[in-house]
Amino acid sequence: MKYLSALIVTLIFTLSCSGLQQTTQDKAIETNASEVVFTEQKKDNNSTKISLGEDGTISDDGISVTTELIYTEAFDHAIFNALLKKYVSENGNVNYKGLKAESKTLQRYIDLLKLHQPNDDWTKNDKLAYWINAYNALTIDLILRNYPTKSIKDIKDPWDQRLWKLGDTWQNLNDIEHKILRKMNEPRIHFAIVCASVSCPKLQNTAFTASNLNAQLTNATKEFLADTSKNELSKDNIKISKIFKWFKKDFEQDGSLIDFLNQYSDITISESAKKSYTDYNWNLND
Repeated sequence: MKYLSALIVTLIFTLSCSGLQQTTQDKAIETNASEVVFTEQKKDNNSTKISLGEDGTISDDGISVTTELIYTEAFDHAIFNALLKKYVSENGNVNYKGLKAESKTLQRYIDLLKLHQPNDDWTKNDKLAYWINAYNALTIDLILRNYPTKSIKDIKDPWDQRLWKLGDTWQNLNDIEHKILRKMNEPRIHFAIVCASVSCPKLQNTAFTASNLNAQLTNATKEFLADTSKNELSKDNIKISKIFKWFKKDFEQDGSLIDFLNQYSDITISESAKKSYTDYNWNLND
């Protein structure tokens, strides 16, 4: 379901009656529904209802509809995106020293997060992008507050510190992960949120956005599984990240863990494959 903050629709009516051709342009509307519904369109002097699907066109009883969609994100992650591009490598290594020198820019992004929380008008993808980026930005902020540090685990209660007031709620990283993101039933979030450690999925050097979210989550999942420092996969033996142990239920919503792995791995794994887990390296991902 896409959030359409602006929708310009050109309706071209081809009427066979007396060879008359009528062209009508509808005003831009704002909607967050999965389909756009127009009413009171005139056809043969009668009121009619036209439902416009997400493919952008319909054709019914001599009516052809062509649409031009203008998509706007519910939240602008441009500031965070620029920081990630500047201070995170393609391999996910984070230049925390550089980020600390530009911490005011990060705080500006966090201030925007504080002021604009998701509401009922936001799509699921907008909410997911917001909370994934929020988790990663707040994790970076936590590291910078304690930098230099060798590991996030050297910080006292790193995931339970309520350091950020978003709206009326003081948030910590555990609540964002377990009470918000995991409840949205999207297991690929585990390869998007990053705990600032070597064995975590790599921090992407672009922010997540609602309009590209599915592709970004798929890419992050495939990259993680293909990383042999974190997962060793073969048909009959798999040595996988402890993420798959800690959040086993999340990956078994639509089948077995092997079913999930096979969706995103280049190797087809047998359902009877022997399974073990890699050691988790909590050293800082710098």
